[in-house]
Amino acid sequence: MRRLRYTATASAAAFLCGAVDAQEQATTFDGNWSVQVLTDRGECDRAYRYPVIVQNGRIRYGGPEAFTATGQVAPSGAVRGSIARGEDRAYVTGRLGGPFGQGTWTTSGSRACSGRWNAEKRG
Repeated sequence: MRRLRYTATASAAAFLCGAVDAQEQATTFDGNWSVQVLTDRGECDRAYRYPVIVQNGRIRYGGPEAFTATGQVAPSGAVRGSIARGEDRAYVTGRLGGPFGQGTWTTSGSRACSGRWNAEKRG
């Protein structure tokens, strides 16, 4: 009986530690990010810089302009989202690691463009 109780207690402790680790990983990337977007193909503007906020793994735009940023940062650092202004929308994929990140983006529609982005955590 003691052995069963010890095993159950050890299993519960391991599960709780795993849950805490997953929660810590999910918020590792939380904070303010400066994201530079560069165009490699198409007739979009050559470069932009956006302030982005990650909070509880969710992405949102952090500046005063009329942009909308949505998406998610996984505990592994994988990024998937979009940034839009009016009818224009860019779809973003990539990865964050530590205080930096990088990836690619594409648009569709009449102004089909693509490129890459890099990010730096600011706080």
